[in-house]
Amino acid sequence: WREGEREKMSGAECCENPPTLSPRCGAGHIKEIGGLDCYVSGPPGCSLAIILVSDIFGYEAPNLRKLADKLAAGGFCVVVADFLHGDPFQPGNPERPIQEWLKNHSPDNAAEEAKTIIDNLKRRAVSKIAAVGFCWGAKVVVELAKPDYLQAAVVCHPSFVTVDDIRDVRVPIAILGAELDSISPPALLRQFEEILNGNPEVDGFVKIFPNASHGWTVRYNSEGPEAVKAAEEAHQDILNWAVKYLKPETLK
Repeated sequence: WREGEREKMSGAECCENPPTLSPRCGAGHIKEIGGLDCYVSGPPGCSLAIILVSDIFGYEAPNLRKLADKLAAGGFCVVVADFLHGDPFQPGNPERPIQEWLKNHSPDNAAEEAKTIIDNLKRRAVSKIAAVGFCWGAKVVVELAKPDYLQAAVVCHPSFVTVDDIRDVRVPIAILGAELDSISPPALLRQFEEILNGNPEVDGFVKIFPNASHGWTVRYNSEGPEAVKAAEEAHQDILNWAVKYLKPETLK
């Protein structure tokens, strides 16, 4: 961790609208991969995989698993690993605020665990892999995008991601940000875009969603039509990016 990174995420935004976790939600199943429990959705024997890296609330969030099922319907094996080891952040626990929780949950450590999952998937004949990270998970995905572990990456309302991180990215990356986000505000997102535009070796895509707030892709109000619409638009962007780099032949 760089000095002060935990403090950058100590605001209320990353903890707002916490999901009601459910270990039984989703159409997929739980399977151990690379030593971690994973929610897996998609056709058996699929050679194209998408890894979803959760925010601080973990892999039992219903909206996250719903997205996994949606992406799986596009012909992908989708893996949502429990990088938090059964210890998601609990906003109602005053004895363990976010700064304390983060001391035990480094995105760098999760990135190393993700590499083990990627190696495991490749041994199972998976030929192409994309990863999508949300908030805390965005930092994990950016770390994976610096070497050549992935064919594509997507980060949504990222936390901890810096301009130096984006300079080191080596695979196609889409960055989906929110207009109303102090953790990754539009000014920072535009810096990311400028860096990517100046790197002809990396395909980059940056999109700022108007009137959206931090966490809108997975912690949206399912009763709010505008919130659902914005989330679904982001989900389609994620799917499009995965198809572009994992299934390019379908675009011809």
